Amino acid sequence: MHWIDWLFVIIPLIVVLVIALKSQRYVKGVADFLTAGRVAGRYVVAVAGGEAGLGLISVVAMVEMYYNCGFAVSFWGKMTGPIGLLFALTGYCTYRFRETKAMTMGQFLEIRYSRSFRIVAAVLQSISGIVNYGLFPAVGARFLIYFLDLPLYVNLFGWHFPTFALCMIVFLGIALTIITLGGQVTIMVTDCIQGILSYPMYVVIVAFILLKFSWSQEMVPVMLNRAPAESFLNPFDIAKLRDFNLFYVLVGVFMSVTHRMTWSGAQGYNAAARTAHEQKIGGLLGSWRSGFSVMMYVLMAVAAITYLNHPDYAKEAKKVRTQLACKTLDDVAPGLNPQIREAIRTQYKAVPPETKMKTAASPEVIQELRKGVEHSKVKYEIEQVVPIYCPKCQAAGKPVLNCPDCRKIAQSPSLDKPYKQITAQTLGGMKEYRGKVGTYNTIYGQMLVPIAMREMLPIGVTGIFCAIMIFLLVSTDTTYMHSWGSILVQDLILPFRKTPFTPKQQLTLLRLCITGVCIFAFCFSFFFSQVDYILMFFAITGAIWTSGAGPVIVFGLYWRRGTTAGAFVSLFAGSGIAITGILLQNNWAGHVYPWLVEMGWVEPIGNFLSAVSRPFNPYIVWIMNPSKFPINSQEIAFITGFLSVGLYVIVSLLTCKEPFNIERMLHRGIYSETGKPVEKTPFTLKAIGKKLIGIDQQYTTGDKILAWSVFIYSFVYGTLLTFVAVLIWNAISPWPDLWWAHYFFWTHIMVSGLIGIISTVWFMIGGSIDLYRLFRDLDKKQANLLDDGRVIGHVSAADLADVEKVEKEAGKGK
Repeated sequence: MHWIDWLFVIIPLIVVLVIALKSQRYVKGVADFLTAGRVAGRYVVAVAGGEAGLGLISVVAMVEMYYNCGFAVSFWGKMTGPIGLLFALTGYCTYRFRETKAMTMGQFLEIRYSRSFRIVAAVLQSISGIVNYGLFPAVGARFLIYFLDLPLYVNLFGWHFPTFALCMIVFLGIALTIITLGGQVTIMVTDCIQGILSYPMYVVIVAFILLKFSWSQEMVPVMLNRAPAESFLNPFDIAKLRDFNLFYVLVGVFMSVTHRMTWSGAQGYNAAARTAHEQKIGGLLGSWRSGFSVMMYVLMAVAAITYLNHPDYAKEAKKVRTQLACKTLDDVAPGLNPQIREAIRTQYKAVPPETKMKTAASPEVIQELRKGVEHSKVKYEIEQVVPIYCPKCQAAGKPVLNCPDCRKIAQSPSLDKPYKQITAQTLGGMKEYRGKVGTYNTIYGQMLVPIAMREMLPIGVTGIFCAIMIFLLVSTDTTYMHSWGSILVQDLILPFRKTPFTPKQQLTLLRLCITGVCIFAFCFSFFFSQVDYILMFFAITGAIWTSGAGPVIVFGLYWRRGTTAGAFVSLFAGSGIAITGILLQNNWAGHVYPWLVEMGWVEPIGNFLSAVSRPFNPYIVWIMNPSKFPINSQEIAFITGFLSVGLYVIVSLLTCKEPFNIERMLHRGIYSETGKPVEKTPFTLKAIGKKLIGIDQQYTTGDKILAWSVFIYSFVYGTLLTFVAVLIWNAISPWPDLWWAHYFFWTHIMVSGLIGIISTVWFMIGGSIDLYRLFRDLDKKQANLLDDGRVIGHVSAADLADVEKVEKEAGKGK
């Protein structure tokens, strides 16, 4: 990068670190370190929480998805929009969790269930979270090495050090410094500052992409150039891009309802708001917060698709692919024989730039592509490619009509394929590197867009983009390390203490455990950075906790009759079933199916699976297959969720002796600060409407305007107009692909751009004002030594005296 780019990276980082250093003086007790004193306003929660929630690893995954699937698949995501909207408007789970005043999920679990359950849950949660986070630093470090084109090794004082390790040390060190200075106070403040600084940066990136590439003459032709059933624009023509049906959507809705708040990677934000109402409004503001950020990530992928596949940029695309192929080869096979390495590099360089637009599209689309040539910077030829058939049809000399194997083959030309084939042919023939082919393809796919962005961005804009990515990297590291380190202390060590820690002892222990998580993440990323099946790794580590925890949390917040026995059964059953399902999926062809053949169980098990799934055909079809486990991931998720919910309810009903006192847990009624009972809303149509929108007596006029604006934008515009109405129109009269290009231009660029302009100014001002208030309130706040996460008799130690006094006055004391 140019020195100007480095200024755009270094200056904001220095600003963030200086502010972190200044803000440490506001930490007066354990509650400040864990939850920023519970005095954050709505804009700080929205801006900082948004920055922490969208990490660099998420951006890499999101951009890779859009690069491989385009806009078409995202259209169907609107189906779950109303559920997310309802959660935001009502504060589903998050509002009640904030009312408990619990600082960690484990503290809530002890209040609601028992100390033993808190400890067991903390063990599973810690293993799941810490190991899951273990790969995050690896993805961030690799991104920076590839984007900045850093050498894989650095010579320091005659010693060769891997740049990968040095990058992790630097950025984990920055994150650890921010956390240990002041915990959630410094995390929230620095995340908020990073978020505020990022807003104008997003504007610059979006503006550059829209000015550099023509939507109609460059972006649209490339996205139109897709074979039937592989469209990047038409959501009704994506059969080969995604296994999608009604059941998939219903499972997503079911799991979002029953497994809310199961992941605690950002748990410090769940209890940081001033009140439960501020927590809910902060979440509601999140509907507007992401204007330019999401738009930038989408445009990054579309710009990369154009830059790497349009003949106008053939030479630039060739340079990107060759650089990436060579760097990835050096990364995954560092000990490769130099002569073999050079031979592979020579083959990479020999791949010619693609100056034609090769296509397997339909005749109607090809006609549109030919029109685009007239307006192109460089005149290029449209070449129709020969369809690819399965080996059986190729041997027969002609394709079988509707051959199922042929239908699975992607027909759209891939300019990345030659580089992957060269690598597979060479490394695949070498025993010691055969297993690295999959890793090569994974890293190549993840780093393709970042390398393209580096080559297309000019001086200054490159530095701005790099600063945004580093902000996302640091914000995720700080939030995750703080969360998982806090769980170790608060939910594993603290419950065993007979005498409470002093604040100094507890803060020291928190810092030590967070440092331990940091060291573990570094070691794990360094030694296991090239996991071949990263998605499988995330699925298994996540399932250890989340699969069985959903009913425990949701029913614990809303149902009086849930019991500790029900919670234990749900947790163990859900986790066990989910992990078993994932292991069966990934070991089916190599181990499980051959064993079933050996035992003679293939036919009876196949008949059983077919009989069970038959009533649900065609949405659920379980047929014995030697290469693939009959039950897919969504079906496993549904089985796990359904059984964990069912077991929780049944066991709880069988073991419940008396209903749990939810009012005491939520500090409502006589346990509230006012001591007044909760007012019940009369049953009228107007009241029901307000309830669905989430409006209650705490809402100011501004809050009501915000709630209604979110409802109108997200539901009326986002669901009814741009989804339901479009769905009905296409059911009657299907749109051509070009119409879909216009649709996505208006919905994803024009409207999102307008929202982005408004939200950028809005949240920069609101976030700055709220940040000032946060400092003011922290300065005034008095530390409560009892507010340290301990629970005594289902009541937080900080609330015990007040609860005993209230119950005694109400005649409930003994």
